[in-house]
Amino acid sequence: MANRAISGIVRSNLGASVSVTPNDGADLTDVGAAIYVGVTGDLKVTMADGVAVVFKNIPVGFHPILVNRVWATGTTATEILACY
Repeated sequence: MANRAISGIVRSNLGASVSVTPNDGADLTDVGAAIYVGVTGDLKVTMADGVAVVFKNIPVGFHPILVNRVWATGTTATEILACY
């Protein structure tokens, strides 16, 4: 099922995931429907609109954020998955 943006919130059925290795020089292959964080920490990402942000002390769990890149510099969270 395709992603559907409703009032700025992405709703999706997740059917696949890939492990994310934070990288300062490479974008993700695809923009996922959500990011899963397995170990809490800071998460620096480039959002789908091209803006880089740091989610400070992001908790374990699924986060409905659309990202192009997960940065190595500025990311301390681990066990990160991009979910589709």
